[in-house]
Amino acid sequence: MSALARFLGDSPFRVFLKLLVVSFLVGLVMSAFGWSPFDVLRSIQDFFLDIWRMGFRAIDKFIGYLLLGAAIVIPAFIILRLFSYRK
Repeated sequence: MSALARFLGDSPFRVFLKLLVVSFLVGLVMSAFGWSPFDVLRSIQDFFLDIWRMGFRAIDKFIGYLLLGAAIVIPAFIILRLFSYRK
């Protein structure tokens, strides 16, 4: 088996035929739905932008919860440490 065939996983001609058939089927489905490659790329870009924006909202909420909890936990920790220090 040649290095190219090992890399492709099969003979180059068979890989070419498989890619040709799959490309035709994907093109047929995309045409049926009225999609273009640019629509797909734009959708992928919008998906990652939405995740990016959602991620920062999640971080903002996390920091808010952290600070809210710290307003109670840190003073309680200091008070408990002061009481246990006197023993």
